[in-house]
Amino acid sequence: MTETPLVQRVRAVVEPIATDLDLDVYDIEQRGGTLRVTLDTRPGSPGGVDLDQLALATRLIGRELDHTDPVPGKYTLEVTSPGVERALRTPAHFQREIGKSVTVRLADVTAEQRRIEGVLVAADDRTATIRVTTSKKDGAEILDRVVEIAAIDRARTVFEWGPQPKPGKATGARKTAKATGTKTADKKTAGAATAAEQTGSETVPHPVPETIKESS
Repeated sequence: MTETPLVQRVRAVVEPIATDLDLDVYDIEQRGGTLRVTLDTRPGSPGGVDLDQLALATRLIGRELDHTDPVPGKYTLEVTSPGVERALRTPAHFQREIGKSVTVRLADVTAEQRRIEGVLVAADDRTATIRVTTSKKDGAEILDRVVEIAAIDRARTVFEWGPQPKPGKATGARKTAKATGTKTADKKTAGAATAAEQTGSETVPHPVPETIKESS
């Protein structure tokens, strides 16, 4: 998937900051008036991005975007982590998640099997190979489906949730912080985190998406 010139300019700003914070730039998207930067820990890290890292990254990225001004007009900067079930949009995303359970929906609405679910066993710059298990009268059949990444409409990893917690325990955790910035003339000013909410205390292998938002 080819990045737009705007995303390329933003990536040039964000990647050095992420590297200094020992993070990876997982994705950059522009949707309407929102510029979303998704940061992740390095492959093999035991945990995910925490709220303090997101808050610091938001301040640094916002300040540098103010300085270089690669995005014309007003926009909202959103810095987030991928979460336990993450979107797969690029070849790099698929290559990073080999060994994970995934669900894929093909762009071709006339495809005989438009939705594919299984284990991602291989990926390169053009294709993804998904190992699918199907039930038959004489037992299960395992097939490897090779899919062109360009032919995929939507794909994500699938997190296998454990047993439900006992009554009285938290059912999950979600941490969110929002930061509001101001814009004077054409200057985009980074804001600091002003609110944080946390519900529950159940721990999971990776955090549910954590988001910092900032208006520009």
